[in-house]
Amino acid sequence: MENEEQFIDTLGDADEVIPFTYSITSYGADYPVDSLVKRMKNKDILVPSFEHEEELEEDVDAFQRGYIWPRSKADRFIESLLLGLPVPGIFLVKEDSGRLLVLDGHQRLRTLHRFYEGTIHGRVYALAGVQERFVGKTYKTLDIEDRRRLDDSIIHATIIKQDEPSEDRSSIYSIFERLNTGGVALQPQEIRMALYHGPFSSLLRKLNTLPEWRELVGPVSRRLKDIELILRFFGLLYYRHNYRSPMKEFLNRYMAANRTLDRQSEEELTSIFTATCETILGALGKDAFRPERAVNAALVDSLMVGTGMEILKSGHVDHRRLIEARSSLLKDDDFVDAISTGTSQKPKVELRLKKAIEAIHHKSS
Repeated sequence: MENEEQFIDTLGDADEVIPFTYSITSYGADYPVDSLVKRMKNKDILVPSFEHEEELEEDVDAFQRGYIWPRSKADRFIESLLLGLPVPGIFLVKEDSGRLLVLDGHQRLRTLHRFYEGTIHGRVYALAGVQERFVGKTYKTLDIEDRRRLDDSIIHATIIKQDEPSEDRSSIYSIFERLNTGGVALQPQEIRMALYHGPFSSLLRKLNTLPEWRELVGPVSRRLKDIELILRFFGLLYYRHNYRSPMKEFLNRYMAANRTLDRQSEEELTSIFTATCETILGALGKDAFRPERAVNAALVDSLMVGTGMEILKSGHVDHRRLIEARSSLLKDDDFVDAISTGTSQKPKVELRLKKAIEAIHHKSS
């Protein structure tokens, strides 16, 4: 279980508005339930999950948290459809390929898929806690009239396509933030992993399992904070001169730009990430990113980018000198301030990265 105090990330941009004017096309569509299930099976509708209990096919990555509805809620949802009662609509994003990505409605669609497939949580999916005539029924054992009624039940979908800006999905990101108001709110990286699903997001998941990285950041974050830190490393390493706050918008733009690994290849990213983690762990140990108890995200940025830059320039960083660089940085009041408060502000990002790059480069020259 992830300790909620595992990471300290004082971005200060949680309420900052991403500055865009959008051009969005949206329209409604009514889908029969059996058509939705067929489209999910054919991957014409993508309903990704955070829980990677088995390998996901193609480029479908995480979106909403894994299937978390209790059985009682799932059964009542199926019962509502069987009774002809109205159910909430869903939101879908139309991709350039024509496929539809689920923006909101993940749990409802997963429930339908599991009921039609006949299993849930590894067991036969037979209804319980519903009207007596439905108790014990699976999809296949429903009375023909009831099965037909379920198949023909209509779920309304709002389908959204972003026309402008064309380089990322910032409007879709903003729409989801606004939809995402109930229960436990999704974190920015949890949203990104769906909106920008593809080879880059798959690589981020793979790199997140690197043993040296896990030593440095601790237990896997169920909220994908560790994956976001890897994304921040790559974004700030290669595009720090284009940085502008808020951090979440910078990361959205970078993840969209390299979604298919056209900017930096899998080989390049894997090589620099691995070398940087090995160097930092070898020199500074597992507490490298912990000025106190928790991992400080801004310190991660600083040490990772500073070390990565030096590796790109000279091929290596001397361990003893990296130790001296970290020590001197943490005695620098301006640096400490830049990793402590308002850390997404452009002046503070530039200051801490500049100081880290100079300290590590000068120490190893």
